[in-house]
Amino acid sequence: MNNARWIQITTTDRIPVREGRAAFVAGHEIAIFNLGDGFAAVDNRCPHQGGPLADGIVANGAIVCPLHAWKISLHTGAVQRPSGHLDCVRSYPTRVEAGVVLVELPAAVVAGDAGQAA
Repeated sequence: MNNARWIQITTTDRIPVREGRAAFVAGHEIAIFNLGDGFAAVDNRCPHQGGPLADGIVANGAIVCPLHAWKISLHTGAVQRPSGHLDCVRSYPTRVEAGVVLVELPAAVVAGDAGQAA
């Protein structure tokens, strides 16, 4: 049984291409990114020192943390730079319906609240 739920986060026009925005769902903070050809979502905390990934630089399907330049895949959540780290952040499936970005979140994260983009 899949306990995940698709949650509406924001309209597509509220996230410019190659930028991210923080969104809060039931007290859980995620980062949503517009990759130009789709959207991606990960937890909004760099595994290094908790930097806000939504404020980072998007490049080639990855986000570069604004604090110490750690590079993290937006598709897998794995750290790409510095190399050799097994750290990662959780990534979430996304889809767009009628101009609205939806993120699939585990039921444990969602307490029935709709998303709220920051």
